[in-house]
Amino acid sequence: MIRYLKIDTNHALYPQECALRESVLLRPLGKDIAWFHTNYPEIDPRAEHFVAVLDHPAGERVVGCVLLIPHYPEPGSGKLMQMAVDPQRQGEGIGRRLVIELETRAFGELRLSEVFCHAQLSAMPFYGRLGWQADNDEFLEAGIPHHRMALRHVAATDD
Repeated sequence: MIRYLKIDTNHALYPQECALRESVLLRPLGKDIAWFHTNYPEIDPRAEHFVAVLDHPAGERVVGCVLLIPHYPEPGSGKLMQMAVDPQRQGEGIGRRLVIELETRAFGELRLSEVFCHAQLSAMPFYGRLGWQADNDEFLEAGIPHHRMALRHVAATDD
């Protein structure tokens, strides 16, 4: 069974989250989590961390993660980043569920009006299926083509 939790950098599962981010996101770029923490020291302490945890007889195992930076770059906006799912578990809906957990927190509890991410071209269809829309032209980030994609909260109106 997979559980979805919101954790912080003091949580016992945080080292596993970092290891997953390193193996899926950073090693392919020739980087490690220490490099990320050195170059972006404000991200992890400021972010809300969502993890997918597999209950296993050998102990809990983080199989997916995503970060939300609330009120970034301005009040009312939030940034989704560092989304990773264990390659052996991709295609099982874990990423989709992590994004839903993040959206629920962002729009329901924090009352943000928009959440955005910098999506690699290969990830754009994933976000598109969740209702996210590309905002602008292609740009390079870490030498990889990306698009800014966003989901905006539409407040209910009285009829």
